[in-house]
Amino acid sequence: MAKTESPVHVRMIEETPAYWRVVFDYPPFNIVDASIFEALQDLLARMDTSPSLRVVVFESANPEFYLAHFDLTGKIGNIMTAVGLRASRFCWIRSCVSPSLRWSASRRSGAVFRGVSSEFVLACDMRFASRENTRLGQPEVGVGLHPGGGGAERLPHLVGRGRALEIVLSANDFDGDTAERYGYVNRAFPDAELDGFVDVLARRIASFDRRAIAAAKNLVNQVSLPSADRLLDAITSFETALTWPEAQQRIQNVLQRGLQRDSDFETRWPEVLGSLLET
Repeated sequence: MAKTESPVHVRMIEETPAYWRVVFDYPPFNIVDASIFEALQDLLARMDTSPSLRVVVFESANPEFYLAHFDLTGKIGNIMTAVGLRASRFCWIRSCVSPSLRWSASRRSGAVFRGVSSEFVLACDMRFASRENTRLGQPEVGVGLHPGGGGAERLPHLVGRGRALEIVLSANDFDGDTAERYGYVNRAFPDAELDGFVDVLARRIASFDRRAIAAAKNLVNQVSLPSADRLLDAITSFETALTWPEAQQRIQNVLQRGLQRDSDFETRWPEVLGSLLET
């Protein structure tokens, strides 16, 4: 098996020329900051120049966190300033509408998918989760923001309007069974069965002709994906929301309580959002 590494926090493992695994490995929580965005830009460029590639499976080296959420501190390397506003928008939209087959599934799937991490897996073609170890959610409203990376644009198509509003407005976590029932993920498996299923399915699809895969996916995309303009509008609105004083107050509150520092709090912080500003 050949292994090729892009920037250290996002490793690419070439199972076959047609089937890649991409591993997020950014301790302690896989926070989405400039390092992740830069690595994704490099990865997308490599995907674009790999004519034999059919399938990419995204996973995490961290058994607790897939990608935790957007960096709210600015100290680790704020996305907008470090890679540039236009570059970050372009990278995120390309990751959401790239023509390559992209899945969110793994051999060691991190348990937590929140905010921009949830939006990343929503942008993938398929999602497979562990029944025992999954927490999916869009907690932005609970910190005074709103989804800005495609969550509001994709969820209604997958789960329906009412359930999309429940997910977004509750700002809470959803387990693997509920996510499967709602359509948030394709399927939820017992943890011991997840890796094997994804690997078999990935290798099966990778064995098919690239032209047939691309044509079939293009037809499905035409009736199921939001436009790049709608995604850009959401990102722009999210950037504005980050400047709202109410959002800044709530963000500072969760950071002071231990977000991005304390492992236990990072695991459970949506639980406190309903009483965040109570004294």
